[in-house]
Amino acid sequence: MSNSSAFPDWHGTTILAVRKDGKTVVAGDGQVSMGQTIVKGTAKKVRRLAGGKVIAGFAGSTADAFTLIERLEAKLEQYPDQLARACVDLAKDWRTDRYLRKLEAMLLVADKDQIFTVTGVGDVLEPEHGVAAIGSGGNYALAAARALSDVPGIDAEAVARRAMGIAAEICVYTNGELTVEVV
Repeated sequence: MSNSSAFPDWHGTTILAVRKDGKTVVAGDGQVSMGQTIVKGTAKKVRRLAGGKVIAGFAGSTADAFTLIERLEAKLEQYPDQLARACVDLAKDWRTDRYLRKLEAMLLVADKDQIFTVTGVGDVLEPEHGVAAIGSGGNYALAAARALSDVPGIDAEAVARRAMGIAAEICVYTNGELTVEVV
């Protein structure tokens, strides 16, 4: 029996980042579920970092995600205004450090110019179309945001809110209680 199977089956995150017309938005839902039970509906999974210049959203184990966000904050202090370098450095540490390697979370990190998905296998991925998503409803939010991003007259925040609403209608582990941050 693996160690992870000793823990409850936690689900319930959708994090979406949208960059459009010089504006970047990160939105996250508030649902945390254990199995088929909603444990909390108003969790805050999106945070501002680096004096408000960077936004990070997380999916996965909350304690693990907070550990990663603290590490990311330290990297952002070490490399101010260099989001890509901070993310790559975090991913290197995450991949090589024995303690960090066991963390089960993902980060979606953005500033006004860039969006990155950072994973524990060493990936730092920048989306091609200015839209990225993680979590159980991430693919639904991603597809909706990609479609909505091409609609004229709809800004990044409206795209994010509408796409998250669509994800919440499809994914049972996603709700409509949003935290939305704009940079």
